[in-house]
Amino acid sequence: MLDQPIARIENLRVEFQTKDGPVVGVQDVSFTVNPGETVCIVGESGSGKSVSSLSLMRLVEFGGGDIAGGRLIFDRKEGGALDLVGSPQSLMRTIRGNEIGMIFQEPMTALNPVFTVGRQLTEGLRVHKGLGKDEARARALELLRQVRIPEPERRLGQYPHELSGGMRQRVVIAMALACEPRLLIADEPTTALDVTIQAEILALIDRLKRETGTAVMFITHDMAVVAQMADRVVVMFRGNKVEEGPVADIFENPQHDYTRALLAAVPKLGEMAGKTYPEPMRLLGAEGAAPQPIIGSETPLLRVEGLTTRFAVKAGFFRRTVANVHAVEDVSFTLNKGRTLSLVGESGCGKSTAGRSILRLIEPMKGKVSLDGVDVMALDDEALRKARADMQMVFQDPFASLNPQMQLLDQVAEPMRNFGTTNRGELHDRIAGLFDRVELPRSFMRRYPHELSGGQRQRVAIARALALNPKLIVSDEAVSALDVSVQAQVLNLMMELQAELGLSYLFISHDMAVVERVSHDVGVMYLGRIVEMGPRQAVFEDPRHPYTQALMKAVPIADPRNRKSERDLNFKPIPSPIHPVGYDAPPSEYEEVGPGHFVLTTDSGY
Repeated sequence: MLDQPIARIENLRVEFQTKDGPVVGVQDVSFTVNPGETVCIVGESGSGKSVSSLSLMRLVEFGGGDIAGGRLIFDRKEGGALDLVGSPQSLMRTIRGNEIGMIFQEPMTALNPVFTVGRQLTEGLRVHKGLGKDEARARALELLRQVRIPEPERRLGQYPHELSGGMRQRVVIAMALACEPRLLIADEPTTALDVTIQAEILALIDRLKRETGTAVMFITHDMAVVAQMADRVVVMFRGNKVEEGPVADIFENPQHDYTRALLAAVPKLGEMAGKTYPEPMRLLGAEGAAPQPIIGSETPLLRVEGLTTRFAVKAGFFRRTVANVHAVEDVSFTLNKGRTLSLVGESGCGKSTAGRSILRLIEPMKGKVSLDGVDVMALDDEALRKARADMQMVFQDPFASLNPQMQLLDQVAEPMRNFGTTNRGELHDRIAGLFDRVELPRSFMRRYPHELSGGQRQRVAIARALALNPKLIVSDEAVSALDVSVQAQVLNLMMELQAELGLSYLFISHDMAVVERVSHDVGVMYLGRIVEMGPRQAVFEDPRHPYTQALMKAVPIADPRNRKSERDLNFKPIPSPIHPVGYDAPPSEYEEVGPGHFVLTTDSGY
C-alpha cells in the first residue's frame, strides 16, 4: 500500500541507566514517515532526536539505552508491517543497512580505521545483495562517483585516516545508499561538509528519494538544511515533541516559543549587508543593550608570506617519494590584533593545513610566519613550546581533541599546569571562571567527555584554548558540529571575548553565513591557494572569482520557498592536488579590484 507509512513511531519512551538512577532520553514521542517523504527532526543536542533514530535501528541498546515503552512499526519490502521493539537482533541485522540505511554524524567513528574504504563499501553489498567481488567493486565506484569523490579508484585502496573530514562523510553516505534502503535515516549527515558538497549531497538525497520512493528521516540542527530538504518538520526539546507541521508553516508561523528561538538563532546569509564590522547576534530572549560592532585594531599580529606545505606520496618497495600533494601553495595574508580573518573553501582545499602549518603542528616546506614580531619558523623546539602559549587551536572534532580518560577539570587545567601560569590556590577558581565563561555548569568539571553532548564538548575545548590568555586562536571548524542555538551562543561568546580581551581569530570554516557574521576579512581557498581575499563586505557583496561566486550560490537559505534545485549547482570536478616530483608550481599573483580586495590571476584550476 502506497499510502501506508514506512515507519511509525508511537509513544516512544527511552531510558538510560546512570549512577544517579534512570534518565529519560525520549518521553512519549510519536510521528510517522511516509514513502517518498522527508521528515526533518530538529532540536538541540540532547533533545532526543538522535535517540529516536537509534531506537528505530535498535542500536540505542548498544549505547546503554532501554526502550521502556511505545511501538516502532516498520513496513518491510516483503512481509508487511513489523514492530521492531520486539524483533530479535538476528532479524535486525538483516534489516539494518539493507532496508534501513543510516548515515552517522561523526564519520571517523562510523568507519573502521583498519579496513580500506573499498572493503567497507563492498561489505554491505556482498552480505545483503550477494554480489561477487568484481560486481561489488564496480557498484562501490559508481557510489563514490555519485557522492562526487575525486579519483574514486584511488580512494577504494585508501584508509579512512587518509581522507579529509568531508571525504569521509561522503564515504559514509555512499555506504548508507549502497543497498538502496526503503528508509534512510540521516543523522546530521552534512554537518562536517562544505557548502558546495552539502548542496550536492542534499540534492543527491532528494533525487534518490524522488526516483526510488525512499523515505528519509533527516535529523539536523541546521534550519537552512531543513528549509531545503523537509516536507514535514518535527521539533524536539528535552526529549519531547513540541511542534510538528509542514515545513512552510513551521518557518512562517511557528507556534511554540522554542521553535521561534531556534529560528532566531540561525545566521542568515546577507544579514550583515551594509555593515563594515562584525557584531554578535541578537538572540531571542537575550536581555541587554544592542550588540556593539567589533572594530579591532590596525596593528598587525600575524603575518604569513609564501606559506607552502606539501605532503610526500611514497610508493614502491623502498618507499620513494613519487609525487607531492600540494596542500597549501604560496599563501600570504596579514591578520590584525583584535580582528577575525576567515579562511573558507571546500574540504581538501588546504584551509585546515594552512592553520596547522602556521602553528607548526605541521612543518611547512617554506614560507614566513611572524606572530607579534616573533619569527615562528626560526624557533627551536623549546622556544616554540613557549610561543605556543600565545597561539592556541580549537579543533573540529571535540571528541578527538579531548582525553576520554581525564575529567574535564584536569583537561582545562592542563595547559595552565604545563606553563605554570596559575598557582595551585587560584587554579580551581580560574577553571570555574572559564566554565562560567563558556556557559557550562560548574558541576560538569567532574565529568568525562563521553558524558557530554557534542556542543558541550566543544565549549570545553574553547575553555581550554582560553586558559593561557592567547593572542591568537586558530578555530578549525570549531562551531560546525554545534546546534544553531548553541552555535549562536558560542559565536557570541567568541566575539564577546574578542571585544574584551582583544583576541585575534583565524577562523577556518565552510559555513558562509557564520563567516559573514564573525569576519573582518575573508580569504577564499581553492586547491591550496587563496583565490580571493579582502574585507568581508567586499568579498560577500561583490565576489569576483568564479569559485567564490559558485560558493555563494551553493549556500542553503533558511526559506522553504527559496529552494535550490540541482540545476542551480554547476560545480566543476575538483582537479587533483597531486603533482609529480619536480613540478614547479607558478607563484600566486593577484589583481587588486578594490581597496584591499584581491583576486588571483594565476590559473587556479577552476
